[in-house]
Amino acid sequence: IEKPQARSMGLGMTLCALRKDGTEFPVEISLGHFETSESKYVIAFISDITKRIASEIEIKNLNASLEEKVVTRTKELQITLQELQASKDNLTKSLEKEKEVNDLKSRFVSMASHEFRTPLSTILSSISLLAKYETTEDQPKRDKHIDRIKSSVKTLTDILNEFLSLGKIEEGKVEVNFESFDLNEFIQGVINEMNVLLKNGQELVHENKHVTLCNSDASLLKHVLINLVSNAIKFSPEDKVIRIETSTQNGYVEIKVIDQGMGIPEKDQVHLFERFFRATNVTNIQGTGLGLHIVGRYIELLKGKITYQSELESGSIFCIELPNQINQF
Repeated sequence: IEKPQARSMGLGMTLCALRKDGTEFPVEISLGHFETSESKYVIAFISDITKRIASEIEIKNLNASLEEKVVTRTKELQITLQELQASKDNLTKSLEKEKEVNDLKSRFVSMASHEFRTPLSTILSSISLLAKYETTEDQPKRDKHIDRIKSSVKTLTDILNEFLSLGKIEEGKVEVNFESFDLNEFIQGVINEMNVLLKNGQELVHENKHVTLCNSDASLLKHVLINLVSNAIKFSPEDKVIRIETSTQNGYVEIKVIDQGMGIPEKDQVHLFERFFRATNVTNIQGTGLGLHIVGRYIELLKGKITYQSELESGSIFCIELPNQINQF
């Protein structure tokens, strides 16, 4: 009263008043003051705030609705962005795959045009010479050229088979069938098949250290071994022994192909299993550069691993480790 100040009543509270009909309505009460020469007075202003409250509720509901819409739209936008990113990633992968396929085709055409030239020339020249040998006495000469033709056809077939194998791997169409088989018989079969390719004085031997059964895919493993043994024969000089060693260790079958060949330059070894890669010291020897790449991919399918050691002019050792327990598959 001594120092009156205008203020609102019931801050933070909901104040209601009664109409004549007994219904409640929200109000806001403000206190003021004035003085006369005789006395000091306090005056109360009562305002009906029904419309304002209704507007505030409407605004509050609208804000809540807007916030809900913002949250919903934000989630939808995030999902859309994720879908767009996924589409972008898929498109990028598709473009990279297409580029890789085109590059593969280009590399194959380049490789084929180079590697096919020699065997095709051999076939053509041998066929031309065969026509000249008409008498019985010329039979040894005919046989010689027929063998050259057979060898050249085999070379062409091997090149095509390697490319077809790579195509199946890239398309995920290689079937793997794990089974138990006699490893000694299996290795002997590989040796019998590869003996015809041995150079003069070369010998292919098998040293077995108490291994009998192997649990793997015999077809894929045969392809791997034939490739490794073929390389050992191709890159080794005459009168050298090529060994296949088999043993077991910690539940794994270990197969080693050991040669006394020209070896692999150290700087080339890190690239051995890359597609179309050929070591710098064998570029004058026929080959596609696909063999070891396919070997590496097949070993992955067999759930194994392949390692190697090599020294120039001393030879190479390729070691395959395969899980030898069915439950490991």
